[in-house]
Amino acid sequence: MDAVGELPDAELLTRHTQGDDRAFGELVRRHRDRLWAVAVRTLGDPEEASDALQDAFVSAFRAAHRFRGDSAVTTWLHRIVVNACLDRMRRRMVRPATPVGDDANLDTLALGHGKGVVSDPTGSSDAAMDVKSALLQLPMEQRSALVLVDMLGYPVDEVARILDVAVGTVKSRCARGRARLLPHVAHLRNRNQAPHVSSEGGGGSQS
Repeated sequence: MDAVGELPDAELLTRHTQGDDRAFGELVRRHRDRLWAVAVRTLGDPEEASDALQDAFVSAFRAAHRFRGDSAVTTWLHRIVVNACLDRMRRRMVRPATPVGDDANLDTLALGHGKGVVSDPTGSSDAAMDVKSALLQLPMEQRSALVLVDMLGYPVDEVARILDVAVGTVKSRCARGRARLLPHVAHLRNRNQAPHVSSEGGGGSQS
């Protein structure tokens, strides 16, 4: 008997279309955790994310015969999950109440992409809460791009393939999303910067 767990993704998908009952289950087992992370951070609600992920797996199960092989299977699966999340948000007008976890990544958003996190615990908590609130205001397309790039760390070119848009579009959505976040978190960035102290006319006493 074949060791299904050792087969590459593309072979598993092919075998699924040929009637192998084990193949799609192995794909789900292999990628479920990462796809769940995308869903829950995009929707911010575990129950909604679970439903969206289930919708996505059903869609992938049924659409496997249309997979053309011009991208990785993981990219194809991620695209289906993101679309399922966006469809659910459009249908139900869902706005995530509280993105789950990732406070450190939210701090990174607050302080500027790739520029570090707030150093003190109180600041980190404040940053996370403020960014969570600001994320509620972002359009769906900007939010999904920021989740994938800034929170989950996907390369921009991979996100472009997942969202089926140009690389420049991903960069633009991220830039616009960060710009919309900035007014809500600018005070956190300022607080994290060391104040400039002039050496002229210093009135402090020396001990």
